[in-house]
Amino acid sequence: MNEFDFIKTYLANVPKDKAVLLGIGDDAAVVRPDLGRDLCVSSDMLLEGRHFFADAAPQDVAHKVLAVNLSDMAAMGARPRWVLLSAALPELDATWLRLFCDSFFALCAEYGVSLIGGDTTKGHSVFNVTIIGDVPQGLGLRRSGARVGDDVWVSGHIGSAAAALQHMLGKAVLPEPAAEHCRWALLRPVPRVALGQALLTLANAAQDISDGLIQDLTHILDASGVGAEIEEDRLPVLPVLRECLPEVVRRQCVLAGGDDYELLFTASPARRAEVEQAARQCQTEVCRIGRITAQRGLQVRDAAGRPIRLARGGYDHFA
Repeated sequence: MNEFDFIKTYLANVPKDKAVLLGIGDDAAVVRPDLGRDLCVSSDMLLEGRHFFADAAPQDVAHKVLAVNLSDMAAMGARPRWVLLSAALPELDATWLRLFCDSFFALCAEYGVSLIGGDTTKGHSVFNVTIIGDVPQGLGLRRSGARVGDDVWVSGHIGSAAAALQHMLGKAVLPEPAAEHCRWALLRPVPRVALGQALLTLANAAQDISDGLIQDLTHILDASGVGAEIEEDRLPVLPVLRECLPEVVRRQCVLAGGDDYELLFTASPARRAEVEQAARQCQTEVCRIGRITAQRGLQVRDAAGRPIRLARGGYDHFA
């Protein structure tokens, strides 16, 4: 199998929505956006050895490659529409590619996304997805809208993916089935697309948690010119992680571990009931973990009100 056989066999003959006027096969795709909507564009790269293990199942790699980009759309409250997939592969293994593509396109179908282009080359395993979505004109969620007095919310559970990584690296021990649950959180994150769209008129600021709660919340605070106070005992953590992980390990996973791909957002206390109702309609748990303050900086406090200090505040590719 050569590069062009791979494209024709696995990538070119996929369903496209009516907005795709010209898809894979030409020098560029042509799409026709809907009137009255703004485009949102994002790109994420995943590398073997840094973002996934060399022996990772192709289905898991494909899911995560797309899911982390869908999560960026969720953070903007956007409707995901089109993706471009670029891949460097050491070889074209037909079985591996079939499993990868089946998983990739299953997730595309689940979220109504069309593949419209990309690139392939030979090399160390690297995958890059560029995703394009849209939102009603002027309504896209941003990091810069947090207001003093806002509640700080997070969806789902946090810390599970980081705990799975510690378990897989032999740095922590999780009992089964908790270990399997956490591995699933690491390998198959659930992009909160529906919740993001439901929050368009409710949230003041939002982003997804990819590099750790502290680091990602700090991005919101810096962009908004505000501070925040977070209560550790309010954080949505699997009970088993509180029971079986040493405190210092658990805190690092929950506060700075990353790879959660949950939504982190702020909203006025007056909208609490509406936020909770929106979350129920999306079948997604949400939890209030703190509040936005006028004093700059982030304070994380334990159950006794003491400030928590961590050795590392989040993930940095070049650290």
